[in-house]
Amino acid sequence: MLLCFAVDKCAVSPTGDRLYISSYWSNKLLTLARDGTLLAKYSDPALHGPYGLQVTPAGQVLVCGYLSDTVLQVGWEGQRKLATLATQEDGVRYPWSVCYSSTTSSIIVGQKWDDNILVFRVE
Repeated sequence: MLLCFAVDKCAVSPTGDRLYISSYWSNKLLTLARDGTLLAKYSDPALHGPYGLQVTPAGQVLVCGYLSDTVLQVGWEGQRKLATLATQEDGVRYPWSVCYSSTTSSIIVGQKWDDNILVFRVE
């Protein structure tokens, strides 16, 4: 029996030409073309155990580092970190999901072992 742990979450770019995949066990954010071609592999010590994932309407990738207690913003090409949006110092513990609200200009973070949802205003 073969077990595959390659894909945890996935999100599609606003234009539909890129697919972003968080891979918890390999500690990578993968970027694929529409035809499945691998375009980029992103890893970073600040992104340990990538899990929750969303692409904003502007095409910026938001990804949770479950084991690093971080939420990062990665560029649309999937090759570099643009910003660390939240860390343990902001109250992030085991982030499990992330969502961007364009209505409130906020990042909403759900945590695995906590009943609290964190909301961060962004500009």
